[in-house]
Amino acid sequence: MRVLVGGGTGFIGTALTQLLKARGHEVTLISRKPAPGRITWDELATSGLPRCDAAINLAGENILNPLRRWNEAFQKEVLSSRLQTTHLLARAITKAPHPPQAWVLVTGVAYYQPSLTAEYDEDSPGGDFDFFSNLVTKWEAAARLPGDSTRQVVVRSGVVLGRGGGAIGHMLLPFRLGLGGPIGSGHQFFPWIHIGDLVGILAHAVEASHVQGVLNGVAPASTTTNAEFAQALGAALGRPAFIPLPSTVVQAVFGQERAIMLLEGQKVVPRRTLASGYQYSFPELGAALKEVVA
Repeated sequence: MRVLVGGGTGFIGTALTQLLKARGHEVTLISRKPAPGRITWDELATSGLPRCDAAINLAGENILNPLRRWNEAFQKEVLSSRLQTTHLLARAITKAPHPPQAWVLVTGVAYYQPSLTAEYDEDSPGGDFDFFSNLVTKWEAAARLPGDSTRQVVVRSGVVLGRGGGAIGHMLLPFRLGLGGPIGSGHQFFPWIHIGDLVGILAHAVEASHVQGVLNGVAPASTTTNAEFAQALGAALGRPAFIPLPSTVVQAVFGQERAIMLLEGQKVVPRRTLASGYQYSFPELGAALKEVVA
């Protein structure tokens, strides 16, 4: 299949491109700068959608970038980087004389309200209680296409664990030094997924013609708390992981609103993902982390 990937140059996009090519698909990336095998967002806006069988959007400014202050300017960037690219692709698909068979968007489990007791599947309510949940609602709305000539899939991703990027990238150094530990109380849920499974779900969504609607992109064993995650990461590295990162420090670095993403969590289950026939490569945290830190 010919697959068009928006924002495909990042951590997830690189892994996805490798997997799709390994499965015999042809991949074209949409990026800001022109390069071989890529088109730019400007070209997409002016020339429309190139012929493709599937389109996937991964574009979005990294919310948890500790080098950026959580102010109005950065919030606007976080919003526009997601909404504009998604609108642009959705519009191009709607106008295409030969629309793709599948249109897949990756959003996040921030849609579901943090809770120490609730359990959320893909049909659970959410999307209306803070900046991030409202962002997911707007983002998913921006992707909606009129009619049903193209299958529409939304993957709400948990924290992505993989080598060379994502959440683990920031955590490894303190943990390797034996200075890692739970964040805040450590009781909050930590919905995670191995990058191999996130891109596996995306490939499954593209290839399997029965898959549509919302899929939770989390591991089936994702009833993990932050403290359990810290212990498992310490164990994978052969290091103690007892030093908690106080919530006051997290709030000082990330700002009050963004700190919630780290200090509070949701118990999310991939009910529809499993029902769709996807088979996880890394359902268990221990094996997932061993692969990441190997």
